[in-house]
Amino acid sequence: MKFGSVPLAQAEGAILAHSLRVQNHKIAKGTTLSAADLARLDLAGFEVVTVARLEPGDIHENDAALTLAKMLVPDPQAQRIRLSGAGAGRVNLIAETSGIVQLDPKRLQVVNDVDPMISIATVPEWHRVDADGMIATIKIISYAVPSTALKKAGAGAGGALSVRAPIYGSATLVETRVSADIPSDKGRAAIAGRLHRMGLDLTPRVVVPHKEADLNQAISAATGDLVLILTGSATSDPMDVAPQALRQAGGELIRFGMPVDPGNLLFLGALGDRPVIGLPGCARSPALNGADWILERVICGIEVTSRDIAALGVGGLLKEIPTRPMLRRSGT
Repeated sequence: MKFGSVPLAQAEGAILAHSLRVQNHKIAKGTTLSAADLARLDLAGFEVVTVARLEPGDIHENDAALTLAKMLVPDPQAQRIRLSGAGAGRVNLIAETSGIVQLDPKRLQVVNDVDPMISIATVPEWHRVDADGMIATIKIISYAVPSTALKKAGAGAGGALSVRAPIYGSATLVETRVSADIPSDKGRAAIAGRLHRMGLDLTPRVVVPHKEADLNQAISAATGDLVLILTGSATSDPMDVAPQALRQAGGELIRFGMPVDPGNLLFLGALGDRPVIGLPGCARSPALNGADWILERVICGIEVTSRDIAALGVGGLLKEIPTRPMLRRSGT
């Protein structure tokens, strides 16, 4: 592509680089200049204009953006991604369903490494998205790019991003109480909100005493596709009441504790083929915490291992909580 100033007589068919206003008429940047456009500019006193001119083998920005989008999303139905129309060298990738975004960062980096004029920007990996939410934007920064560069950028990038949809339809939340008082509705409401935005329903409320036997029975009797546990007293050890109750119900503990704050006291387990998540106390708030990251992956059928949880520590410091009993920093 050639870029620069040219006399009006040489500008027909070139792409206008900067918007110009002539009397009450605006000629927008990116316009392919016609004879009529040049006549208006001539009458307005322009002698030269700054334009981009395609050379053999170049692809116009809109065609290039759409071509790259189709290379990245060869199977829109399977990837659950919809492409927007192309305009100003941009195509947006839109989620067809709620869920989480699965990315291959290495393959996506290749797209951006080939030519600075060819770019894709995405949401973070494992980002929760609503239906019709934008998950990526492809932008051809210049008015055209060489077809060879475009092919190289898109080669091997097919399927490098997709939306993983929820695979479960319901969850049972088991709450424990340490006194005769029933826990407030705050925690259940916050968790119901998290589930609702992913398309899951909560089964009827279950509240039991904070004892291994009672919790064991409630876990075993849960009817939801996955089981969530919110204890009245925080779980502080792998041998504490909730993990032990899970074991007694015939389940397994995959990991207790996570390097995400807030959210340290989460545990993940399974009862047969049903996931079981012991929620930290911060899950009573609708604010983002480590439990969200685990819950969203589990809901969408992503296997979460102890090593996966350990990896969340980088970027796992979410925010300070001024009201916590002991701040991370001392007052000194």
